[in-house]
Amino acid sequence: MKVLGFNGSPRKQWNTATLLNKALEGAASKGATTEIVHLYDLNFKGCISCFACKTINGTSYGKCALQDDLEPYLRKIEEADAIVLGSPIYFGCVTGEMRSFLERLMFQYLVYSKPVKSLAPKQMNIGFIYTMNVTEKMAKEMAYEQKISQHEVSLKMLFGGKVEHLYSYDTYQFKDYSKVVADLFDAAQKAQHRERQFPIDCKKAFEMGAGLVTAR
Repeated sequence: MKVLGFNGSPRKQWNTATLLNKALEGAASKGATTEIVHLYDLNFKGCISCFACKTINGTSYGKCALQDDLEPYLRKIEEADAIVLGSPIYFGCVTGEMRSFLERLMFQYLVYSKPVKSLAPKQMNIGFIYTMNVTEKMAKEMAYEQKISQHEVSLKMLFGGKVEHLYSYDTYQFKDYSKVVADLFDAAQKAQHRERQFPIDCKKAFEMGAGLVTAR
Protein backbone atom coordinates (compact mmCIF):
# COMPACT_ATOMS: atom_id res chain seq x y z
CA MET A 1 0.00 0.00 0.00
CA LYS A 2 1.51 3.32 -1.14
CA VAL A 3 0.24 6.81 -0.33
CA LEU A 4 1.74 9.98 -1.79
CA GLY A 5 1.29 13.46 -0.36
CA PHE A 6 1.70 16.60 -2.48
CA ASN A 7 2.34 19.88 -0.71
CA GLY A 8 1.14 22.88 -2.70
CA SER A 9 2.45 25.36 -0.17
CA PRO A 10 5.81 27.13 -0.52
CA ARG A 11 6.39 26.39 3.16
CA LYS A 12 7.53 22.94 4.24
CA GLN A 13 6.90 23.18 7.98
CA TRP A 14 3.80 25.26 8.51
CA ASN A 15 0.04 24.70 8.48
CA THR A 16 -0.48 22.86 5.19
CA ALA A 17 2.65 20.73 5.46
CA THR A 18 1.88 19.84 9.08
CA LEU A 19 -1.62 18.63 8.26
CA LEU A 20 -0.38 16.79 5.19
CA ASN A 21 2.21 14.96 7.26
CA LYS A 22 -0.46 14.06 9.81
CA ALA A 23 -2.55 12.54 7.02
CA LEU A 24 0.45 10.48 5.90
CA GLU A 25 1.01 9.39 9.50
CA GLY A 26 -2.58 8.18 9.54
CA ALA A 27 -2.00 6.19 6.36
CA ALA A 28 1.22 4.74 7.81
CA SER A 29 -0.67 3.65 10.93
CA LYS A 30 -2.65 1.32 8.66
CA GLY A 31 0.48 -0.15 7.12
CA ALA A 32 0.98 2.14 4.12
CA THR A 33 4.35 3.38 2.95
CA THR A 34 4.26 7.13 2.41
CA GLU A 35 6.14 9.90 0.65
CA ILE A 36 5.65 13.66 0.67
CA VAL A 37 6.46 15.78 -2.38
CA HIS A 38 6.93 19.55 -2.11
CA LEU A 39 5.69 20.97 -5.40
CA TYR A 40 7.62 24.22 -4.97
CA ASP A 41 10.86 22.19 -5.08
CA LEU A 42 10.04 20.98 -8.60
CA ASN A 43 10.67 22.76 -11.88
CA PHE A 44 7.46 22.25 -13.87
CA LYS A 45 4.61 24.10 -15.51
CA GLY A 46 0.92 23.48 -16.09
CA CYS A 47 -0.68 21.94 -19.14
CA ILE A 48 0.64 23.49 -22.40
CA SER A 49 -2.25 22.23 -24.59
CA CYS A 50 0.00 20.14 -26.84
CA PHE A 51 -2.73 17.44 -26.87
CA ALA A 52 -0.16 14.66 -27.13
CA CYS A 53 -2.19 12.82 -24.48
CA LYS A 54 -5.21 12.96 -26.85
CA THR A 55 -3.51 12.06 -30.16
CA ILE A 56 -4.85 8.83 -31.65
CA ASN A 57 -2.12 6.18 -31.82
CA GLY A 58 0.32 8.69 -30.37
CA THR A 59 3.19 7.53 -28.21
CA SER A 60 1.90 9.67 -25.32
CA TYR A 61 -1.80 8.82 -25.57
CA GLY A 62 -3.20 8.95 -22.04
CA LYS A 63 0.10 10.22 -20.65
CA CYS A 64 1.40 13.74 -20.21
CA ALA A 65 4.20 14.19 -22.73
CA LEU A 66 6.04 16.97 -20.89
CA GLN A 67 9.43 15.90 -19.60
CA ASP A 68 10.23 17.90 -16.48
CA ASP A 69 10.51 17.43 -12.73
CA LEU A 70 6.84 16.53 -12.37
CA GLU A 71 6.88 13.67 -14.88
CA PRO A 72 8.32 10.96 -12.57
CA TYR A 73 5.75 11.81 -9.90
CA LEU A 74 2.88 11.50 -12.36
CA ARG A 75 4.16 7.99 -13.04
CA LYS A 76 4.47 7.30 -9.31
CA ILE A 77 0.84 8.27 -8.85
CA GLU A 78 -0.15 5.49 -11.24
CA GLU A 79 1.41 3.01 -8.80
CA ALA A 80 -0.08 4.60 -5.68
CA ASP A 81 -3.17 3.44 -3.84
CA ALA A 82 -4.13 6.91 -2.59
CA ILE A 83 -2.90 10.47 -2.72
CA VAL A 84 -3.34 13.39 -0.34
CA LEU A 85 -3.13 16.94 -1.69
CA GLY A 86 -2.60 20.03 0.42
CA SER A 87 -2.76 23.72 -0.45
CA PRO A 88 -3.23 27.05 1.24
CA ILE A 89 -5.91 29.24 -0.27
CA TYR A 90 -4.65 32.37 -2.03
CA PHE A 91 -7.34 34.84 -3.13
CA GLY A 92 -10.03 32.19 -3.04
CA CYS A 93 -8.13 29.49 -4.93
CA VAL A 94 -5.44 26.85 -4.47
CA THR A 95 -1.89 27.98 -5.16
CA GLY A 96 -0.60 28.29 -8.71
CA GLU A 97 1.71 25.33 -8.14
CA MET A 98 -1.17 23.11 -7.04
CA ARG A 99 -3.33 24.29 -9.93
CA SER A 100 -0.57 23.47 -12.43
CA PHE A 101 -0.15 20.07 -10.83
CA LEU A 102 -3.88 19.35 -11.08
CA GLU A 103 -3.95 20.35 -14.76
CA ARG A 104 -1.17 17.93 -15.56
CA LEU A 105 -2.57 15.13 -13.41
CA MET A 106 -6.15 15.28 -14.66
CA PHE A 107 -6.02 16.30 -18.31
CA GLN A 108 -3.91 13.33 -19.41
CA TYR A 109 -6.67 10.92 -18.35
CA LEU A 110 -9.68 12.85 -19.65
CA VAL A 111 -11.20 11.42 -22.83
CA TYR A 112 -13.38 13.71 -24.94
CA SER A 113 -16.09 11.18 -25.65
CA LYS A 114 -19.80 10.62 -25.08
CA PRO A 115 -20.04 9.80 -22.26
CA VAL A 116 -16.85 11.35 -20.95
CA LYS A 117 -14.39 8.60 -19.99
CA SER A 118 -11.20 8.28 -17.98
CA LEU A 119 -7.90 6.63 -18.85
CA ALA A 120 -6.72 6.51 -15.23
CA PRO A 121 -5.10 3.10 -14.75
CA LYS A 122 -7.02 2.22 -11.59
CA GLN A 123 -9.42 3.48 -8.96
CA MET A 124 -7.78 5.59 -6.28
CA ASN A 125 -8.89 7.40 -3.13
CA ILE A 126 -7.96 11.08 -2.79
CA GLY A 127 -7.87 13.47 0.14
CA PHE A 128 -7.58 17.24 -0.15
CA ILE A 129 -6.48 19.52 2.69
CA TYR A 130 -7.13 23.25 2.41
CA THR A 131 -5.73 25.83 4.82
CA MET A 132 -6.90 29.41 4.86
CA ASN A 133 -6.43 32.63 6.76
CA VAL A 134 -10.14 33.49 6.84
CA THR A 135 -12.57 32.29 9.48
CA GLU A 136 -15.18 29.66 8.72
CA LYS A 137 -17.86 32.36 8.78
CA MET A 138 -15.95 34.51 6.28
CA ALA A 139 -15.31 31.51 4.04
CA LYS A 140 -19.02 30.72 3.91
CA GLU A 141 -19.94 34.34 3.20
CA MET A 142 -17.50 34.41 0.28
CA ALA A 143 -18.59 30.95 -0.97
CA TYR A 144 -15.02 29.68 -0.68
CA GLU A 145 -16.01 26.04 -0.39
CA GLN A 146 -17.89 26.06 -3.69
CA LYS A 147 -15.01 27.84 -5.44
CA ILE A 148 -12.07 25.82 -4.17
CA SER A 149 -13.60 22.36 -4.34
CA GLN A 150 -14.76 22.34 -7.96
CA HIS A 151 -11.81 20.21 -9.04
CA GLU A 152 -12.92 17.50 -6.60
CA VAL A 153 -15.76 16.62 -8.99
CA SER A 154 -13.22 16.00 -11.77
CA LEU A 155 -10.96 13.98 -9.47
CA LYS A 156 -13.92 11.81 -8.49
CA MET A 157 -14.91 11.28 -12.11
CA LEU A 158 -11.39 10.47 -13.29
CA PHE A 159 -10.22 8.24 -10.43
CA GLY A 160 -13.52 6.78 -9.28
CA GLY A 161 -12.56 6.38 -5.64
CA LYS A 162 -13.47 8.28 -2.51
CA VAL A 163 -12.64 12.00 -2.60
CA GLU A 164 -12.82 13.85 0.69
CA HIS A 165 -11.59 17.16 2.02
CA LEU A 166 -10.56 18.94 5.20
CA TYR A 167 -10.86 22.70 5.67
CA SER A 168 -8.57 24.32 8.23
CA TYR A 169 -9.84 27.85 8.87
CA ASP A 170 -8.38 30.94 10.53
CA THR A 171 -4.84 29.62 10.42
CA TYR A 172 -1.94 31.27 12.22
CA GLN A 173 -0.12 32.83 9.28
CA PHE A 174 3.02 34.33 10.81
CA LYS A 175 5.36 33.17 13.55
CA ASP A 176 5.51 36.71 14.93
CA TYR A 177 2.68 39.08 14.02
CA SER A 178 4.57 42.04 15.53
CA LYS A 179 7.08 41.89 12.67
CA VAL A 180 4.59 42.25 9.81
CA VAL A 181 1.91 44.71 8.79
CA ALA A 182 -1.18 42.73 9.72
CA ASP A 183 -3.27 44.84 12.05
CA LEU A 184 -6.35 43.63 10.20
CA PHE A 185 -6.08 40.55 12.42
CA ASP A 186 -6.19 40.06 16.17
CA ALA A 187 -2.93 38.19 16.78
CA ALA A 188 -3.97 37.08 20.26
CA GLN A 189 -7.23 35.66 18.94
CA LYS A 190 -5.33 33.92 16.15
CA ALA A 191 -2.98 32.33 18.68
CA GLN A 192 -5.88 31.17 20.83
CA HIS A 193 -7.67 29.68 17.85
CA ARG A 194 -4.53 27.84 16.77
CA GLU A 195 -3.98 26.42 20.24
CA ARG A 196 -7.58 25.24 20.45
CA GLN A 197 -8.45 24.24 16.88
CA PHE A 198 -5.26 23.18 15.11
CA PRO A 199 -4.77 20.01 17.20
CA ILE A 200 -8.34 19.06 16.25
CA ASP A 201 -7.51 19.64 12.57
CA CYS A 202 -4.38 17.52 12.95
CA LYS A 203 -6.50 14.68 14.37
CA LYS A 204 -8.94 15.01 11.48
CA ALA A 205 -6.05 14.88 8.99
CA PHE A 206 -4.68 11.74 10.65
CA GLU A 207 -8.10 10.11 10.45
CA MET A 208 -8.42 11.14 6.80
CA GLY A 209 -5.15 9.45 5.93
CA ALA A 210 -6.12 6.28 7.75
CA GLY A 211 -9.52 6.28 6.10
CA LEU A 212 -8.12 6.67 2.58
CA VAL A 213 -6.15 3.47 3.09
CA THR A 214 -8.92 1.38 4.63
CA ALA A 215 -11.76 2.53 2.35
CA ARG A 216 -11.77 0.29 -0.72
